[in-house]
Amino acid sequence: MAIASVKSGISSHPPVKLLDQVRDRIRYKHYSLRTEQSYVQWVKRFVLFHGKRHPNTMGAREVEGFLSHLANEGNVSASTHQQALSALLFLYKEVLGVNLPWLENLSRPKKPKRLPVVLTVTEIRKMLAQLEGTHALMARLLYGSGMRLMECVRLRVKDVDFERGEILIREGKGNKDRVTMLPDALAADLRAHLVRVRGLWEQDREAGRAGVFMPQALEKKYPNGGKTWPWFWVFPSRSLSVDPRTGIERRHHAHEQALQRAIKQAVVNGGIAKPATTHSLRHSFATHLLQSGYDIRTVQELLGHSDVSTTMISPTC
Repeated sequence: MAIASVKSGISSHPPVKLLDQVRDRIRYKHYSLRTEQSYVQWVKRFVLFHGKRHPNTMGAREVEGFLSHLANEGNVSASTHQQALSALLFLYKEVLGVNLPWLENLSRPKKPKRLPVVLTVTEIRKMLAQLEGTHALMARLLYGSGMRLMECVRLRVKDVDFERGEILIREGKGNKDRVTMLPDALAADLRAHLVRVRGLWEQDREAGRAGVFMPQALEKKYPNGGKTWPWFWVFPSRSLSVDPRTGIERRHHAHEQALQRAIKQAVVNGGIAKPATTHSLRHSFATHLLQSGYDIRTVQELLGHSDVSTTMISPTC
């Protein structure tokens, strides 16, 4: 039967679905799970918007129609509009292998230039006073190191250097590594926190659970690396979850939304009349360093900015 299928030109394997092709290509290029989920959803919405037509049968008119719908009827932000366009660019270039010059020339909405929300030292103290436990430690670490939210929740034990007072950020924005400071005022509390976390790691090992997620090809190179203490999360989740890519049940890092909600509530409870978020702690870190006399180039390196002009977007500059 298999030979007959080959001779007749009929494949014995069913064709790969479009969304699965998108997922495969994203994983081949080592994009993040968040990017994968986002791009897949935009491709799906694009296809559904045009009555389930295959993208190969569509062109500039259909893409512009979809993006116009998002902007006019959907009232999406400029950043969301850009994300949708990026997903369609990826679909045509990387998945379908179609080079469409018209797609590059599509008009892109301009993002409004806004100053970031920065809290004063007094407001920082008020907000932190409303937090307890792990959320308080994470918020203090965000403010004291300038890390981004996802850099904090994805932090591994091996990347905290107490002796040097440094934190190594792995695969930050733009897939770049950098070093930032570990404030002396947080060292003792972070050490105590890791003692408690190690107890959770030991429970997982005794229960024979799968190790934590290892980036890219490291899991194949070091099959048992995810079970070792250095690779464990600094801020692990209390519960287990199923890895959406492998289907393996393991312990993930703490969910970022929990900290976001806690900080949002702390801002309200602290009586702070600013729309502050977790990212405001990063901006406040940079602003307060500049106010203390730090060189802007030093702050740029700590934040991981490629261009100093990005660092200069601050009320103090």
